[in-house]
Amino acid sequence: MSDSGSAKAADIEVIKACGGIAQTNCWLIADTKARQAVLFDAPNDTTAPLLDECEKRGWDLVGLWLTHGHFDHIADHAVVTSRFRDAKLLIHRDDLDKITGRYPMIFPLPFVIPPRQPDGFLEEGQQLQIGSIPLRVMHTPGHAAGHVVFHLYQHSILVSGDMIIQGSIGRTDLPDSDLAAMRQSLKRLADLPEETTLLPGHGDASMMVHELQQNCFLQDVLQDR
Repeated sequence: MSDSGSAKAADIEVIKACGGIAQTNCWLIADTKARQAVLFDAPNDTTAPLLDECEKRGWDLVGLWLTHGHFDHIADHAVVTSRFRDAKLLIHRDDLDKITGRYPMIFPLPFVIPPRQPDGFLEEGQQLQIGSIPLRVMHTPGHAAGHVVFHLYQHSILVSGDMIIQGSIGRTDLPDSDLAAMRQSLKRLADLPEETTLLPGHGDASMMVHELQQNCFLQDVLQDR
């Protein structure tokens, strides 16, 4: 999978954009046969090229599905839904305060994120589809109380947000972070097939087998088993 371009397998296409003040990733995943797509996360000043791609290819963007509600993952939400009005914004209920603007400001920002209510909530075990591509939601608290990941199990892909970042893990020193919960969530993710491709919230894509072998943070967690 090339981070600079796109990767095809069967009727799935994955395209990455990275930017914003925290160099955050967003991932566009489409069922090219069904011409349906979902955007995962929305960093500031980053989503427009992916929205352009949807329009160019005639894909119907049906969702903005958020791994969690930290500012660098939600800032462009209004940009997305103003261009694709049928795109449903989904987030876990435990991160509702972040999208509605009730979460305390941690860092001063050079832009304003308009508050809004989500169109629906993500839950543990929830089954969703992008066209004919099935995926399962896993609630993985630790980095954020409402952090989730999206497992596209038929394609061995995990949209992993800020859980596992190549060679590292998401930070646990934020107001609603929880190191103990993070460790339990990481143990769950480590049980996924080794061939799973990880699409993280920051940095390059990786594979579970590489992280199990090389990620000292993940190895430390697994020693408790």
